[in-house]
Amino acid sequence: MDKEKGHFQENPEGRPEKEGEEESFEALFKESLSELSEGETVKGEIVKITSDSILLDIGYKSDAIIPVAEFTGPDGTLSVKVGDKVSAIIEKLEGKNGLVLLSRTKAAKMMIWDDIARLCDEGGFIDGKVTGKVKGGLFVDIGGVQAFLPGSQIDLKPVKNMDELLGKTFQFKVLNYNKKAENVVVSRRAYLEGVREKQREKTLEGLHEGATVQGIVKNIMDYGAFVDIGGIDGLLHLNDISWKRIANPAEVLKVGDKITVRILRLDLANKKLSLGLKQTTDDPWKDVASKYPVGTRLKGKVVNLTDFGAFVELEGGVEGMIHISEMSWTKKIKHPSSILSVGEMADAVVLDIDASSRKIALGLKQAGPNPWDLLENKYPAGSRVKGKVKSITDFGIFIEVEEGIDGLVHMSDISWTKKIKQPSELFKKGDEVEAVVLNVDKEKEKLSLGIKQLSKDPWAEIPSRYPKGSIVSGKVSSVTDFGAFLEIEEGIEGLIHASELVKEKEQKPSEVVKEGEILTAKVIGLDIPEKKISLSVKSLEKDEEKAAIKEFFQKQGSGKTSLGDVLKDKLNNSGKE
Repeated sequence: MDKEKGHFQENPEGRPEKEGEEESFEALFKESLSELSEGETVKGEIVKITSDSILLDIGYKSDAIIPVAEFTGPDGTLSVKVGDKVSAIIEKLEGKNGLVLLSRTKAAKMMIWDDIARLCDEGGFIDGKVTGKVKGGLFVDIGGVQAFLPGSQIDLKPVKNMDELLGKTFQFKVLNYNKKAENVVVSRRAYLEGVREKQREKTLEGLHEGATVQGIVKNIMDYGAFVDIGGIDGLLHLNDISWKRIANPAEVLKVGDKITVRILRLDLANKKLSLGLKQTTDDPWKDVASKYPVGTRLKGKVVNLTDFGAFVELEGGVEGMIHISEMSWTKKIKHPSSILSVGEMADAVVLDIDASSRKIALGLKQAGPNPWDLLENKYPAGSRVKGKVKSITDFGIFIEVEEGIDGLVHMSDISWTKKIKQPSELFKKGDEVEAVVLNVDKEKEKLSLGIKQLSKDPWAEIPSRYPKGSIVSGKVSSVTDFGAFLEIEEGIEGLIHASELVKEKEQKPSEVVKEGEILTAKVIGLDIPEKKISLSVKSLEKDEEKAAIKEFFQKQGSGKTSLGDVLKDKLNNSGKE
C-alpha cells in the first residue's frame, strides 16, 4: 500500500502496522473470541513449550495457553512435546490480554464423566486405580474422578486384606453415578464375573465326560472339595478323592493345590461338573481276588473300629473287616477296642472275598491256634477238672475251666437224687467246683461237665439193695390223687399207686395216709433207666395175711379151724398190740 496515504507504516521488525493498531487488534481479538466459550472443549497442536506454560494452536485467531504442570509427572518428566495434539477445556477467556487459558485436567475429567455415563447406560468396563481404604470398601481413582468400591464388590470371594489392593489398577463396571454430587459406585466383582463367564463358555466347549483335566482346589468342605476347571467350579466328592478311606478332604488336599481330575458327570445346562481324583489312578480292587485268596495270612493296619468289628487296611484303598465274632476263639468280646486299637498292625487270615462288592472278610483268631482243637486231648471224657462258677442260669451253671473256656453243668447233671428247682439253691458265682468232663464238641465249641458223675449212681445199686419183693420203710414225702411217694432213703423215692394203697375204690390216698407218716411197703416193680420204684401196701398186707395163716396152722397142728376164725384171731391179736 502507499505509505504516503498514511494507512501503513513499517514497524521496527519490518511489519507494516496500521495506525491505531492497539485499539483495532483488541476489537479483532474479541471478534475471534466470540466463536469460543468458557467450558468448551477444544483440540489443538502444541507449538511452543516454555518453563511454565505450553502454547497450543487451537485453530482460531489466537493461540491458547495450558500450564506446563498439567503435563509434568511426579518425577518432573514432561509427557508431551511440540507437535503433539491434545484436548483441553477453555477455562477462561481474557479479551483484554488476548489470552485463552486452557485446562487439560478439567477436560479429561469432563471426558471421564461422559465415559462414566455411557458405560453405566451401555455396559462395559473402565480402568481405575485403588487409592484408599474406607469403612465398607475402597476409593478408586477413575481418570481424576473418585469412585467408591463396596467391600462386597471387590472380588468373587471375600477379601481378607484390602491393604494388598492399594495402589493397584483394575477394571471396573459402573453400577451407578451422580455427576452433580460427584458420586460414582463401581464393581470389580461384576467385571470378574463377566471374565469368568466368558472363560466358562470357552472351557465348556472342550469338555466331555471321561476327559482328564487340570484344576485348582478353591475350597474344601467336609463332604468334598470345589475345583476350578477353567472358570467352572466342579465338585470333587469325598468318596471320589482317594481309593483309601479318608474322613476329611483336608487329609489329602489343600486350597491352591493343582490337581489332575477326571470328569465323571457333565451337566451343560446347569454348568455343573462332578469330578474324580481317584479315577485318574488304577482301581486297587482290580486284582484283589488273585492277590488275597481265601486262607491267605497277612498283616494290615487297623483304620477304624465299630461296635461290630474292625476295619483293616491291606493296601491303599483296600480294606477288610474283622467281625467281632472272629476276634477270639474263647473270649467273649463286648467291643473290638478291648482287643485292637486304631493304628496298630494286626495279623489276620482271609476268610472270604467279594471283589464286586468290595468286601473282604478277615479273621483275627484264625491267625492263632484254636484251643478247641486241643481240648479233646487235654480234657478227655471222664477226666476231672476244677474251676470257678462263672455264671448261673435256670438250666445249669457255667464253670471256667481255663481262661476263655467255660463248661456247662446242666441241672440234670448236678445230682443223682436231689430234686433241684434252681441251681442257685446250691451254688453261687465264684464257688470253686470240681466236675467230670462228659463231652467236648469242638465244632460247636461246647464243653459239657457233670458234678453228680463224681460219685456212683445210687440207682445202679437199687436192684441189689431193693430187689423186687423186698420190704422197705420210709416217710411219706408227698400225697397226690394218683398215689403217695415214699422216701426210702435220701433222694430215693418209690411210688405207692392209689390202687396199691386204698382198700375201697371210692377212697382217696389222702384219706388213707398223710405227708410225713411212716409207712412200710413191698417193692413190686423196678425201672432203673427211668429211676422208678413201684411200691404196694396192699401186696404187703396180703403177704402178711398169708404168713399169719401159715403160722397159725403150723401152731394148731391138724385141728380144723375156719379161715374166718384165723382172721378174727389175727385182728384180735393186732388190736391188743
